[in-house]
Amino acid sequence: MEFSKLSSPSLKELFIKELEKMILSGKLEIGSKLPPERELASTMQISRAVINSGISELARKGFLVIHPRIGTFVADYRRDGTLDTLIAIMNYNGGILRDDEIRSILELRIALDTLAVKLSIPKITEDEIQTLNSHVEALMKSTTFEQASANAFAFQHELAFISGNTLLPLLFSSFKSPVLSLWDRYCMLYGIETLYKNTAQLCECIQMRDTQGAVDCLTITIDDTIQGSRKIYY
Repeated sequence: MEFSKLSSPSLKELFIKELEKMILSGKLEIGSKLPPERELASTMQISRAVINSGISELARKGFLVIHPRIGTFVADYRRDGTLDTLIAIMNYNGGILRDDEIRSILELRIALDTLAVKLSIPKITEDEIQTLNSHVEALMKSTTFEQASANAFAFQHELAFISGNTLLPLLFSSFKSPVLSLWDRYCMLYGIETLYKNTAQLCECIQMRDTQGAVDCLTITIDDTIQGSRKIYY
């Protein structure tokens, strides 16, 4: 039996996590100015290099904004954040997304999935359809929520790749973590079989080259999780 290697968080990771917690909890309010790096280093008993590197990372993630020769301020992360910001919010909430975040991701999925379908169906090959079918079969055989979610994502990502739009697969990969968490939630509430049936129905429309049918299938299924009978809000 092999055991995974254990590693402790670095001081930089601990610093980032602490400031994210202070910002998300409201202890550090949006617009407030951080103390100088020298003061932070002294108070938190870590080096200025760690502070400087951590602040740069937090600025990249949309939590801080740095004004040279003026100071570092807490950013309006909901306005200026990135996908990393969303992941940090999820982690802070114990992996749970808020209702407006769930709705926003699902609305974005309708737009992206519809684009992938419209671009893929006119040129999809039999080999590509077989690849999609293999992901559907793997989903059908899934025995855990995690496996089902991973197979559903593999189907979605493959369709994005088939579309020929070079950005779509990258966008789908960027949202992998929150999307997997939503599919886990869906399977927990409504079962793996329901997720399988939805995906199989979409795959059948694609195989028949029925673009409008596929778009309708996507829209109805996802809209059902937004405001219909299969909501996935916490």
